[in-house]
Amino acid sequence: MEYRKLLGFTSTLCCMLLMTGCNDREKQQLPPYYMERSFSDLAQTWDEGIPLGNATLGALIWQKEGKLRFSLDRADLWDLRKMENIDFEKYDFNWVKKQWENNQYGAVQRQYDVPYDTLAGPSKIPGAALEFDISGLGEIESIKLDLQKAYCVIQWKNGTKLRTFVHATEPIGWYSFENLKTELLPTIVPPPYVGAGSTEALDPVSGQDLRRLGYSAGKLSQNENSVTYDQEGWDGFQFQVNTRWKNSGDHIVGNWSISSKRNIQDFSVTASEVTEMAFTKEMDDYEEGHLTWWNSFWNASAITLPDTLLQQQYYMDMYKLGAAARQGAPPISLQSVWTADNGKLPPWKGDFHHDLNTQLSYWPTYSGNHLNLEQGFIDWLNQHKPTFEKYTREYYGVNGLNVPGVTTLDGDPMGGWIQYSFGPTISAWLGHHFYLHWRYSMDREFLKNDAYPWIRNVAIFLKELSVKGDDGKRKLPLSSSPEIHNNDAKAWFDQMTNYDLSLVRWTFTTASELALELGYQDEAEEWRATLEEWPYYSIDETGLMIAPGEKLEESHRHFSQIMAIHPLSLIDPSNGEKDREIINNTIAHLDKIGTTKWTGYSFAWLANLKARAGDGKGAAKALKDFASSFVLPNSFHVNGDQSGTGKSDFTYRPFTLEGNFAFAAGMQEMLIQSNTGSVRLFPAIPEEWETVGFKKLRTEGAFLVSAERVEGKVEKVIIYSEVGGEIRLINPFPERNIDIEGDHDIHRDDNTLVISLQPDVEITLALKKTP
Repeated sequence: MEYRKLLGFTSTLCCMLLMTGCNDREKQQLPPYYMERSFSDLAQTWDEGIPLGNATLGALIWQKEGKLRFSLDRADLWDLRKMENIDFEKYDFNWVKKQWENNQYGAVQRQYDVPYDTLAGPSKIPGAALEFDISGLGEIESIKLDLQKAYCVIQWKNGTKLRTFVHATEPIGWYSFENLKTELLPTIVPPPYVGAGSTEALDPVSGQDLRRLGYSAGKLSQNENSVTYDQEGWDGFQFQVNTRWKNSGDHIVGNWSISSKRNIQDFSVTASEVTEMAFTKEMDDYEEGHLTWWNSFWNASAITLPDTLLQQQYYMDMYKLGAAARQGAPPISLQSVWTADNGKLPPWKGDFHHDLNTQLSYWPTYSGNHLNLEQGFIDWLNQHKPTFEKYTREYYGVNGLNVPGVTTLDGDPMGGWIQYSFGPTISAWLGHHFYLHWRYSMDREFLKNDAYPWIRNVAIFLKELSVKGDDGKRKLPLSSSPEIHNNDAKAWFDQMTNYDLSLVRWTFTTASELALELGYQDEAEEWRATLEEWPYYSIDETGLMIAPGEKLEESHRHFSQIMAIHPLSLIDPSNGEKDREIINNTIAHLDKIGTTKWTGYSFAWLANLKARAGDGKGAAKALKDFASSFVLPNSFHVNGDQSGTGKSDFTYRPFTLEGNFAFAAGMQEMLIQSNTGSVRLFPAIPEEWETVGFKKLRTEGAFLVSAERVEGKVEKVIIYSEVGGEIRLINPFPERNIDIEGDHDIHRDDNTLVISLQPDVEITLALKKTP
């Protein structure tokens, strides 16, 4: 077998990435199967629609009552009315603690939990729908979502063809119908903000009726080649949806946009102006810039797997990441730019849940080499830091920084189950993303100006909030563990839960590490000394417990008690036998009590956990369970089991995105790990995965690594250093004879290759071939 044929990155994948060096024959090849999603028919529900987006605008392509429907959305369409019940002057953290101590916790639930369930706003709100009457077009021949180009193509048997995309970087969507045999014009369908019928309050999972928002009817206006919908929302908020088109014989080309403004002084360009200006160029001109962005996105990293189900799901999830995350756009909310189009508010109001959802949504940006997309999340957190500090002072009555666990677009608290929506360690978990950004970029300006200030302020908050217990150790006045005991009074603990404790210990550990990195010796010593004042984790034969005296007794969706293992890496197999025993016992206990109360994201998180433990077979199974049972045909994660195989008792289908992105991160975790300071290649893949590879996955230290494993052996490793430094690579070559290309300084430390590289330098390690 020729060595070229053994490469994990085939010519097909090479062309998919539009890399230089492909010859003309290779460039003509069709994209790999996993870069194209085919559908037999148009979806009949909004949540199965074909997703398009650019993190600001989004569309779902489906069919409703015989009409082709584009459900249009914009990320900042929000009803930002204040929660009527939030009054921190009267009902602060001390008041909550007092009610809990006096067995009067019902007052807290009525004050902060119930209103989230019953009030319509604040909430994410839908834009409108674009519809085409396709009854005259006949039978559909094919429907495809091209992931590489990020557009949808529908072909009818009569020869009509639709091509549509949301531009990657511009606030506009385009559509083109070719070979039309009948007239086809778009209409805009407003959301049902007004109308007759019952508007009783429903639970936040099913979604409140849109009419409960109390809006007046919007205005539809139309001329020869344009339709505009103007809607006023809460407190003067306005948005506009416009579509504009040109007819040319049997061809119609159109575009659409949504604009928003918060007040009359906002002179932003309107949607109508956007679409009009866009027609100064052709659709193909816009498509060029669109494709350039997506080519760059797909060129950032790639993986090749022998498992087709996992390969397809991974690329669908990474596609959604590219469609939902950008610097300059709001962060990924529960549904991002694909808000419900069913006459209701989206599940859980489409808000920002920071007790798991936003965190998991950005997991694949690190190893996946998409820090530029993650930067939008960091920017949003920094932008609303004054709001978070105000919340910290008013609710907790101390200095420093905490973040509400459930927030609006502007970062304001929304309430809900306050053990988590007002939880004391939310900012600590968010701080982990600042730390990961630093470690994966090695950007010292970011460390100094962003990462350390955030984590330092969290440490100040936790230190001021904490009290000394009877044992002389610090603890939080009240502690919780999402979402153990839901919102019951017993969801609060008077001792430290492992969830809170792991985030506290991580914060002081990391604050000391970063202060030392910056040369702040006194602060580093202060945080190290404070760390010693906190207790160790609660552990028994089942591994990590929930809290002292309480182990996990039944299946539960949220693995909050295992945070010290993953994602925080405080307890890690590399630390020795004691940690390995804790990890093994914890995972064995999760397996024992089963998955009956899990949701989809639980399986994706389990894959990350098992990969961290080196269990490739277990990680792959968890990902297969997710991909086969907890996603809709368009790949959207829904929380309940859709397979009918009994993997979970939850069978409902509220769509949220964090499960998709946790899946992608789990796949990356199986292929490469660098959390311990050493890089491990293929640390958790099933034995039968003999041929597998990846290109340009990112590690801590700002290295991009590519590796090929063929017939069970690592054949080749390429390491590129962005900023220079030392990479410690656990030797993937069983033999000692390695061919090395590139400038390098390399030596061995037992089974580790220690490689020093200058900035912008690449080194290639290959197994030396025997004659």
